[in-house]
Amino acid sequence: MSAQEVADRTGISRGMLLRIEKADPKCEIGATFEVARIVGVSLFEAEPSRLAMQLKQVEEKLSLLPKRARSAKKVTIDDF
Repeated sequence: MSAQEVADRTGISRGMLLRIEKADPKCEIGATFEVARIVGVSLFEAEPSRLAMQLKQVEEKLSLLPKRARSAKKVTIDDF
């Protein structure tokens, strides 16, 4: 599914989708959840084993992309 198709199905602009992809904190949370639902990303999972399985599946899909399309892992420090 193209990015434009995702934006159209979600009812948001392509620019808003780009901001969601870049994790812009100013994006509406509802739009972000809707995009995740449409592309099949589960945001809430009760069982850690299922979450680990989903993470493995996503990593396998990402490994098929060219290296230039994959970004380096960002380290988030949550020491508040």
